Amino acid sequence: MGNKFEIKDLNLYYGDYHALKNINMNLAENEITAFIGPSGCGKSTFLKCLNRMNDLVEGCKITGSVTLDGEDIYGNMDVNKLRKRVGMVFQNPNPFPMSVYDNIAYGPRTHGIRNKKVLDEIVERSLRNAAIWDELKDRLKKSALGLSGGQQQRLCIARALAVEPEVILMDEPTSALDPISTSKIEDLVIDLKSKYTIIMVTHNMQQATRVSDKTAFFLLGDMIEYGDTEELFSMPKDKRTEDYITGRFG
Repeated sequence: MGNKFEIKDLNLYYGDYHALKNINMNLAENEITAFIGPSGCGKSTFLKCLNRMNDLVEGCKITGSVTLDGEDIYGNMDVNKLRKRVGMVFQNPNPFPMSVYDNIAYGPRTHGIRNKKVLDEIVERSLRNAAIWDELKDRLKKSALGLSGGQQQRLCIARALAVEPEVILMDEPTSALDPISTSKIEDLVIDLKSKYTIIMVTHNMQQATRVSDKTAFFLLGDMIEYGDTEELFSMPKDKRTEDYITGRFG
């Protein structure tokens, strides 16, 4: 399996604040990588570098390189094409205030798909892939805002899948959800990795051990340790990683 992303000497500054310090890592294709660490240590900031969401932040400066399949995403890559290839699911479910159907069809329509039969197929396939078709197939015309939190989050995952991305970024996708919804989303994420590369920020270390292949531990803008999840949790190489996972700080 090849690397999907290669990150070299990545530094990120918000004005004078050095938020990410010299990050070097490769993210493998069709794997789930978890980013763990205390709040405010750079995990989500780094995640957003991978689809250039930080471009929207004033005074943000990035040095170093991030390549997707060998192509520099900060070079002359069209940011809309990049975000079609690298989808994102946020911490709080954020369905659009429209029907379930229109939420899923929104992305394909913006990319020029108008044919109703094609859109019908995309909507069904995306909802099936997000393991929520059976719950929603009779509610496609109803507002997405009437769904439960867990359903809304799976709808947002379906919405991300609708444009056929290669990578899905997830920023604490279950932190606003109850345990049952969380476990459904974890099962879903494990199912999705056969088709997608998944990178997930999580506050929940048990979640990282349950779903991820690799884990990276961030602390104050540094990536302290990165490796196979099982190894990182059972035999961390760095004392700071050990202190964090055994609950001595953070």
